[in-house]
Amino acid sequence: MILDALRRKYVRLTPEEWVRQNFVQYLIQEGCYPPGLIGIEVAATFNRLKKRVDILVHDRRGKPVMIVECKSYDLPLNEAVFEQIATYNMKYNVPFLVVTNGMHHYACRLEAGSGKPGYLNVIPLYEELTGLIQ
Repeated sequence: MILDALRRKYVRLTPEEWVRQNFVQYLIQEGCYPPGLIGIEVAATFNRLKKRVDILVHDRRGKPVMIVECKSYDLPLNEAVFEQIATYNMKYNVPFLVVTNGMHHYACRLEAGSGKPGYLNVIPLYEELTGLIQ
């Protein structure tokens, strides 16, 4: 078990949870993302199926701006992972997507209008992220 400080409860420490907890701490400590604007395992319905978005980041007005999909560190980040996050984004329509397995991270910014991904070399700091979409 591990204490999830954002959800304020103990959760089972699976390999995926390890990645999720470490990535959230990276966003907070290195990226200066406000903890109160990060949602973890946010419930969402897609075609009547109940799913959970691993990490959903909001801007200061409460609008979702980034989805992060976490996988176990021993799983490859393949096409199925990218399809999963793209499906989630059909609901949220965020400009930034990140997939990570704790060892490899891929981040992209979706072009307004076309939705075409532009891959990023680094995950933007929170202020940069929100500044890019304004």
